[in-house]
Amino acid sequence: MDEQKIIVTLSGKDQVGIVMQITTILAKYGVNIEDIKQTLMQGQFVMFLLADISQSKNTFKEIKQALLDKAQELGMEIWIQKKEIFDKMHTI
Repeated sequence: MDEQKIIVTLSGKDQVGIVMQITTILAKYGVNIEDIKQTLMQGQFVMFLLADISQSKNTFKEIKQALLDKAQELGMEIWIQKKEIFDKMHTI
């Protein structure tokens, strides 16, 4: 069920511990990471992550806010969307 899947896209200046800090939040909220890809592009860290929130006791909105807060703390940009919406946006 795609309504229980989220896509997280994170980018910004590379620094130590980015993946650990983001994935720690997801673990704290009971979110299962299904796929993760990361790369460095000219010194910019970029990460794409697919996760399942169906087992979380928290709402999508709560998870999204926690990730937004962490990205701001890291000085990075982050986008969090439900996979079903992401898919619809990219099939037009």
